[in-house]
Amino acid sequence: MLQALAFYLFSAVLIASAVMVIGARNPVHSVLFLILSFFNAAGLFVLLGAEFLGMILVVVYVGAVAVLFLFVVMMLDVDFAELKRGALQYLPFGALIGLVLVVELIMAGSVWVLKPAALAAKAHATPAGMTNTEALGRILYTDYVYYFQVAGLVLLVAMIGAIVLTLRSRPGVRRQKISVQNARTAAMAVNMVDIQPGEGA
Repeated sequence: MLQALAFYLFSAVLIASAVMVIGARNPVHSVLFLILSFFNAAGLFVLLGAEFLGMILVVVYVGAVAVLFLFVVMMLDVDFAELKRGALQYLPFGALIGLVLVVELIMAGSVWVLKPAALAAKAHATPAGMTNTEALGRILYTDYVYYFQVAGLVLLVAMIGAIVLTLRSRPGVRRQKISVQNARTAAMAVNMVDIQPGEGA
């Protein structure tokens, strides 16, 4: 009973916050409603027994993506009214994408209704006495360890590429030089001045 009440509570708040994301006039309020929807979706994942997905949703999406959106919206003076003026010309394309998503949801729901036994077998794929996170970690670091390493290498190359593309040497900008700092002595760092009486500030 308590789990059902928590499910309905999380679902109601999630749907309401998702509607407010696109309905709020203030973009900062939209991002805050987006963070609220992420938290409620993480709660639903925990109720389903997928605690790893809930943790990833909070850490990655709330802790990084949504906070980044919030800082960008608050720091940049973007004229959202000007951006929304030409939005109606994309309405047919957006309606087509929405229709495709609705058809996919109907197909997924029909599979859930027509084949409940297969879905029940997949739902209990985690071995007994093992948590969802532990089972996922064993599969990831044994069967798919090479793919995991390749994904990490791709992210490393992307990070280095972003740093190289944004690193620019500008004249007149003082940069930190570690070798010069390590070679400093007391004579280079301190300048002793003999101030006579009456010459001070």
